Amino acid sequence: MSKRSSTLLLFGATGDLSKRMLLPSLYGLAADGLLPDDIQVVATARSALSDAEFRDLAMESLRKHLPADFFSEETALRFAKRVRYIPVDVTTPEGFDQLAEAIDIEKGVSIFLSTAPSLFKATIENLERVGLAGPDVHMALEKPIGTDLATSAEINDAVAAAFPEDRIFRIDHYLGKETVQNLLAMRFANSLLEPVWNAAHIDHVQITVAETVGLEGRASYYDGAGAVRDMLQNHMLQLLALVAMEPPADYAPTAVREEKVKVLRSLRPMAADSVKDEVVLGQYDAYEGELGEKSDTETFVALKAHVDNWRWAGVPFYLRHGKKLARRKTEIYIQFKCVPHSIFGKGATTEPNELIISIQPEENIRLKMMAKTPGLDRGGIRLREVPLDVTMEGAFADYRRRIAYERLLLDLIEGDQTLFVRRDEVEAQWEWIDGLRAAWKAAGMTPDRYDSDSWGPDKSNEFAMRDGREWND
Repeated sequence: MSKRSSTLLLFGATGDLSKRMLLPSLYGLAADGLLPDDIQVVATARSALSDAEFRDLAMESLRKHLPADFFSEETALRFAKRVRYIPVDVTTPEGFDQLAEAIDIEKGVSIFLSTAPSLFKATIENLERVGLAGPDVHMALEKPIGTDLATSAEINDAVAAAFPEDRIFRIDHYLGKETVQNLLAMRFANSLLEPVWNAAHIDHVQITVAETVGLEGRASYYDGAGAVRDMLQNHMLQLLALVAMEPPADYAPTAVREEKVKVLRSLRPMAADSVKDEVVLGQYDAYEGELGEKSDTETFVALKAHVDNWRWAGVPFYLRHGKKLARRKTEIYIQFKCVPHSIFGKGATTEPNELIISIQPEENIRLKMMAKTPGLDRGGIRLREVPLDVTMEGAFADYRRRIAYERLLLDLIEGDQTLFVRRDEVEAQWEWIDGLRAAWKAAGMTPDRYDSDSWGPDKSNEFAMRDGREWND
């Protein structure tokens, strides 16, 4: 862990991410006494605002995006006074000298870069020129980091020219979610689960990220990215890596990230001659109307992935993501294999155990087990599936439900890289995604239309049923 920072420098501070997530997260940390007393927050963007005008913007964002029972006008005003604003156009050198003058670099600086990736190189060159890339500076990068392996390497090379890997913090905000971190705790702190977390006992794994929204003002970005590059490449492959990783030696950045990258490198490449049997692409019916033009961009993807290693040999990982689907949910579903033999006779049907880790909108862990139904059993024992639920809200009612960025911002300030993504992870993800995209293009695949508020193209259900399985809808 590197030196703690005394300044947090936010680029893109007037943008949507800052208003919805970063400023409310910083308020939460300050309200709970977790933001160090000596830290200053320096916000910057192109807009020509004074300190007072930006503080008004920040106050408005906090009122809008924080729960009413957590927001306090007095606390918000006290937090806002810790924030100063310096306008900077990152495409020009002007303004960076003023930034440098406002920051005591020797006391440590954490920089959060939430700008278009095309601006990373110019921004970093200007930061280096004014001395804001020294040994006590942490650099956080918000996604997307490239659109393929080549552009990702170009961005990473630009960052690496000024910052070594141990001071680069690549953000995947899913890793800041409590339930995602709980996946590691559940696996590696419970002797009940880890011995059966393998191909001998698990039939298959499903990871679903379903959204009910459409483009929501992101048309220009989304049509150039699509579902695979927007969601599958980062969030979903990170979830897969956490499910499939081997136990790390300890809960430290190097150990955890080393095991994740091993999983990503074990993903079986997609092949053009089999991709149609393993991938379904879709586009919701109103997409082109919202976009205003014809498009072959996928808004839905379902696929079957394989982790070719000892632990997971023969276990399919079904991944599904789409927009305008029937219900909003993000979950990891693990189906165990059935008992090899039922001792209870034909009338006592056994079902495979299921473990469902719900990440959003609710945070919940559900284990489905078989139990005897009440009765005298004169006609034989009857069994029923019974869910055992652990709701995070109920189990930890005395804890506030935090925004994922609260954890990530605090870790950035303190220099803890455990929940951030290493360069070789990003590149392993892009290598697999590039292979997937190349395979479907070589096979001539285009998205099938699907109805909004459905579960995607019919082919996605057929695709699972062909394997004798079904999606956990």
